[in-house]
Amino acid sequence: MKYRKKPVVVEACRFNGFDQECFSERPQWLEAAIMNGTITHTMGKLVIDTLECQMLCDVGDYIIQGVNGELYPCKPDIFEKTYEVVEDE
Repeated sequence: MKYRKKPVVVEACRFNGFDQECFSERPQWLEAAIMNGTITHTMGKLVIDTLECQMLCDVGDYIIQGVNGELYPCKPDIFEKTYEVVEDE
């Protein structure tokens, strides 16, 4: 059996590294996650507490806020194959 992902809109930003502007944008949910410790850092990477476990976010990865507010990292190639920009309505 084959399945298609339902079209849902998520918010995301890209982690650019620590030596420049860290994120492509700084939405409120990202700020809140940093302030409450959901996102921390170690050895040049971000550590994100996801629903399943802690996951590392490398430079260039996207941080996605899912439909229930959960956060998780996503590699750029997977992100670009899975998501497209939604124009403001």
